[in-house]
Amino acid sequence: MDDLLNQVRSCTLCQDLPLGPKPILQFNSQAKILIVGQAPGRITHHKGRPFDDHSGNRLRDWMGIDKETFYDETKIAIIPMGFCFPGTGKNGDLPPRPICAETWREKLLSALPKLELTLVIGRYAMDWHLKPVKSRTLAQVVNDWQSYLPSQLPLPHPSPRNNRWLKNNPWFDDVLTPTLKTKVSQILY
Repeated sequence: MDDLLNQVRSCTLCQDLPLGPKPILQFNSQAKILIVGQAPGRITHHKGRPFDDHSGNRLRDWMGIDKETFYDETKIAIIPMGFCFPGTGKNGDLPPRPICAETWREKLLSALPKLELTLVIGRYAMDWHLKPVKSRTLAQVVNDWQSYLPSQLPLPHPSPRNNRWLKNNPWFDDVLTPTLKTKVSQILY
């Protein structure tokens, strides 16, 4: 496992990234919960720690855990679809580069034997992990969250950019978030 993690952290497949390659993930074979996001943002690239921003605060709130628990790699693994900041486009960050998942994803997932729950965040992660019908919107996939349990749970990205989505979907905070908190508590404590 250490060898695999060192290989991922020293990956330079994407030399042409605007801020250069800097693979960011949190991984330990003992982890019981996996968080699958899209790719690190600019802030994460500079800090070198996933979800150490407003999105992370919201995600930890949804999960009902503190930072210490969140960053305990023996409890929670964080493996985005792309490990490096992909750059910024017209409407926000660019999508994760497919080569990252093609090269590393199966190897890392197979090294998580104790995994009980995968939180699948955002469309790119959903397309790979849940393989929903392409015509379904993110809201439709998240609204169908019960069909993915007990091992997976689709979530919108916790970014402040999704405040409108959360406002338009109050059932998320009313129904899904309490279920998520309970499930996380049952697994970790």
